[in-house]
Amino acid sequence: MTTGPWRNWHALAEARHKPWVRRTGGVALIVVVGLAGAWLGLQLGGHAAAQIGPVRTEMAIQPALAGETVVRVPPLGSLDLASHHGPLRLTVDVQQLSEQAVKHLIADPGELSGLPARAARDLRHGLITVAVHAAIAVAACGLLLGLVVFRRRIWRAVAATGVSLAVLAASGGIAAATWNPRSIFEPRYTGLLAGAPSLVGNVQDIAIRFGLYRRELAGLVSNVTRLYAATSDLPVFHPDPNTIRVLDVSDIHDNPAAWNVMHSIASQFAVNFIIDSGDLTDHGTAPENSLAREIRTFAVPYVFIRGNHDSLATARVVARQPNAVVLHGQIATVDGLRIIGMGDPRFTPDQSVEVSGEDVVAAAGQRLAAVAAATRPPPDIAVVHDPVEAAPFDGVVPLVLAGHIHRRVTWLLPGGTRVFVQGSTGGAGLRALQSQPPTPIECSVLYFDRATRKLQAWDDITVAGLGGTAAQIQRYLATDQSPVGGPVPVITLTPSPGPTFTLTPSFAPSGPSPGPSGRTSDPSPSGRRSRPGG
Repeated sequence: MTTGPWRNWHALAEARHKPWVRRTGGVALIVVVGLAGAWLGLQLGGHAAAQIGPVRTEMAIQPALAGETVVRVPPLGSLDLASHHGPLRLTVDVQQLSEQAVKHLIADPGELSGLPARAARDLRHGLITVAVHAAIAVAACGLLLGLVVFRRRIWRAVAATGVSLAVLAASGGIAAATWNPRSIFEPRYTGLLAGAPSLVGNVQDIAIRFGLYRRELAGLVSNVTRLYAATSDLPVFHPDPNTIRVLDVSDIHDNPAAWNVMHSIASQFAVNFIIDSGDLTDHGTAPENSLAREIRTFAVPYVFIRGNHDSLATARVVARQPNAVVLHGQIATVDGLRIIGMGDPRFTPDQSVEVSGEDVVAAAGQRLAAVAAATRPPPDIAVVHDPVEAAPFDGVVPLVLAGHIHRRVTWLLPGGTRVFVQGSTGGAGLRALQSQPPTPIECSVLYFDRATRKLQAWDDITVAGLGGTAAQIQRYLATDQSPVGGPVPVITLTPSPGPTFTLTPSFAPSGPSPGPSGRTSDPSPSGRRSRPGG
């Protein structure tokens, strides 16, 4: 007689041979294999490329404990939407804007007016495509796992395939039945976008404003490519081929559109190099710093100092670009011009700039001006982020470039030094939606005499911010505060291909490498701050 634990094992062994136990176990195994096939199929094949209007995306359906939609916008972060219930997550990865698609929209106004309807159709098509891909992958993985587990019992492998498809269909049905389109108004931000509510306000308001601006945005893109055409109507000053042309930019603040504007102008105006007076980023984090790789796409030197939003890590990433010159108190000679510069001593990524901090900034300007005064020959240009640093340079250098206040302004100091404050080349980044009217995209081309290295003239270039289509150029002579010829209207013209460039032999920064960073006549810097600097 069997006793103790051996009796239990004997009972289990006998139960295994009962028909109903075998059937239950077989069904349970089929279900497990089917679930595994559904999970594996979604992981391997539940994704597809989708073109939504001019934007190329990668859409994916993945298993998840709670249903949601995740829109990833690298490098800024993601938006998580509680869009549905069920064990499926829809992920949309925004990858890039199609240049050809944008040009097609610009060329055909009829296509532009139908863009919202087309985007909705593209989204539906993308969802259908990714669902079909997922179903095929789930069926294939379910059948493959079934054949591996059940071998010669084909009908069980087929049954496992059916379970895989049934699980996918049921999950999709739950998602469709519980779909909540209003979830777009209640997103959860992650990454850099976590600051979006405080930066750009209510999501619903933003959605409405984007709807109003969609026509103007396309016009803006068109205008950027036509800026050079306007120069043909600018009278009086005609730079000769030996003139040194410098593109002056500042306060890009993570706006990728700024790079498109800069590329267009650098090419069309044949600039010799670029000077950036800081605030390339908003928070100086690693995802933002990856945008600095855009610097290497310019075929000319790129001189940079840190702004108060740029971390030391930002400066290090910029310094790794092959054409970058990061100034941290030293002098660099670029294409014959001697440039001294130093980053903002503050780091305020939360956008708060204490008034008392100006004492620190002013002291930093005094130290840098002392270095410039002790140098022979003296520098031709000083680059600082905050114009508060400019005063000590009076009579020491002929020109001081700055940014920070997101508004163009220039004035002459008593000793003859010109202070030249650039607006925001990034339209103040995410804050473009916060101001009324939106902050314009601003930069300037400065013209220097190669023999004397003196500033002769400059062109102020303004592209309307979000919500506008205007683009204008105003030319100023260094001896005259009035614009020459007034604003130039936008001219519809196919842009010509830009010239090619090689780095000049004078691209050799001196000193140690850094470790870690519209125009109005205004005789003084007083009253220039309308709000805290960026």
